[in-house]
Amino acid sequence: MVFEIGRLCIKIAGRDAGKKTLVVDVLDNNYVLIDGLTRRRKCNIMHLEPLEKVLKIAKGASTDAVLKALKDEGIEIPEKTKKKDKKETTPRPKKQKVKKEKPVKVKKETKKPVKKEEKKTEEAKPVEKKEKPVTTEKKEEQKQTETKETKPIKEEKPKVETETKVEEKPAKKEEPKN
Repeated sequence: MVFEIGRLCIKIAGRDAGKKTLVVDVLDNNYVLIDGLTRRRKCNIMHLEPLEKVLKIAKGASTDAVLKALKDEGIEIPEKTKKKDKKETTPRPKKQKVKKEKPVKVKKETKKPVKKEEKKTEEAKPVEKKEKPVTTEKKEEQKQTETKETKPIKEEKPKVETETKVEEKPAKKEEPKN
């Protein structure tokens, strides 16, 4: 059997591809348990490239025993970095909230539901336009422009066209000649 316990292999698929590993246990014909420079996990034998060396380890050996066997063989094992305790790290600066100015709300007149009878009367009424109040300065300007522009307007009498009535005589029917 090619994949036996202690067989040194290289992982050729997955995120651990290219890393050396040892077969810790044979699960069935297609899967083995691996450990070493990779994560300890079940692996398909199609994702492993076996090497010539077989190291002596026990079936189901711990991660420490596997790493020690690799170190004895002369394979460098990178040290894992430990996470710092939350107490030792400096706290992140807090974001300061930016105060947003709230827009001034203008109250809108709410329309009351109108009955059908009231709708008819409202439609008949002409809509009155509200004029904006004019300031005193604008009033003076308007007066000045009115005095300059006002000219007497001649009233023109509307021209009435007289229509002549033409009486139409009934058309005589021609008798067909046979």
